[in-house]
Amino acid sequence: MAAEENAPAEGVPKNKKMLFIIIGAAAVVVIALAVVFMGGGKKEKKEGAAEAKVEQKAEGGGAASGGKEGGKEGAGGAAANIFPMEPFIVNIYDGQELRYLRVKVEFETATADAKKEIEMRQAPLRDAILVLLTTKTLQDVQDLQGKNTLRDEIMVAINKILPPGKVSRVYFTDFVVQ
Repeated sequence: MAAEENAPAEGVPKNKKMLFIIIGAAAVVVIALAVVFMGGGKKEKKEGAAEAKVEQKAEGGGAASGGKEGGKEGAGGAAANIFPMEPFIVNIYDGQELRYLRVKVEFETATADAKKEIEMRQAPLRDAILVLLTTKTLQDVQDLQGKNTLRDEIMVAINKILPPGKVSRVYFTDFVVQ
């Protein structure tokens, strides 16, 4: 009878140990899944934010440095001939779901009087750019080559509305896909 009393007494601690091991393993799995799901989303957002910052530096920074150099060379400089458009927000398809694209475009004009012409034809310009943006997918605009192609396509669309040469460059000063 003494042996029978010892058997359950020894079994209880083993069951408790196994219970603690199972609970601990389950907790580790739950924490790992939480990190993957929550951390993965943050990683994508951080990568997207980092990519946006890099592009702003590459594209916006070039415009800013050009403006500084132009300011040294003469009064007004290139910065005086920049025409900012209101941001464009469109839906784009990424193959699985709809996302939205927000782009802020600025035009560098050849002359100061070209700004007046852009202002007068702003509605057709915005329409042409919106129609062009809505034809794009995430794959079309996610890399540098795609963005440069989009910039060239915007320039072609602008030149159909304005006389060629009025706009000398197109800048993306904000480019976000979510």
